[in-house]
Amino acid sequence: MIRSIRARIALLGALWVACPWAHALVFAVNEGVTYRVSNDEIRARYALIAADLSKLLRQPVSVEPIGDYPTLRKGLEGKAYDIALVHPAHVSIGAIKNSGYRLVAVAKGFEKYQANFLVRADSPLKSLAELEGRRLGAPDEDSITSWMVRATLRDARVDLKNVSMTYTRYQDAVPFFVENSLTHAGATAAASVIKDWQAKGGKVLAQSKQVPIKHVIAAPSLSAEQVAGLREYLVALDASDEGRKKLEPSKLRGFAVYDEAEMMALGKWLGL
Repeated sequence: MIRSIRARIALLGALWVACPWAHALVFAVNEGVTYRVSNDEIRARYALIAADLSKLLRQPVSVEPIGDYPTLRKGLEGKAYDIALVHPAHVSIGAIKNSGYRLVAVAKGFEKYQANFLVRADSPLKSLAELEGRRLGAPDEDSITSWMVRATLRDARVDLKNVSMTYTRYQDAVPFFVENSLTHAGATAAASVIKDWQAKGGKVLAQSKQVPIKHVIAAPSLSAEQVAGLREYLVALDASDEGRKKLEPSKLRGFAVYDEAEMMALGKWLGL
């Protein structure tokens, strides 16, 4: 399989060189609500992968970091991105549902993203239903974590209008609210934050469903053959030393196939 991919890349690379007039495909990259690194660093992380995709798709591929969700949504709605690596599942699902994008793959290690509801060790709360009429801290209102939090509360038949939500930009600020009784509970999906909370004696009141995040999606402008080739390339990356070296700058372990119908069912649960 790996040899066939290398052969395909080499052959298509030769064809691409012979067709220098091909227009550039845009590979949009979003890694969350905000970047804490420069756009140039983001481009460098995916440069090797983009070079392979240029050969595979027979067109130049340019990496375009997109740091905020409104810009990302607008670009996806206008089909401005031919390929997109999207951190927030709800934005990706929206593009599949409304703009004709197709799910190519999901990032390994992020398939079981899960919101945890944190309470103090001395909290009297025993269930999510008891949060009605109380205060809850959560990450950015448009983060995938907060979309999962609201869906989980609806499952618990909690009227969201009767929960006082306090949103913060970063997930690691959520425990501060709970520790200092600014909120009765806090919600986060950051594994390090949850681990630290429990190590200090804090409790986890409940957990949400698991949602895969960090999706690669393809625009309707790519043919079925191109999408299949893109999927085959991404899924095989972590199977060789060469591929793992290309993944290393991105800090991703690799990619896996995920059923698009199942993803859309999760979108319905999220309220999309």
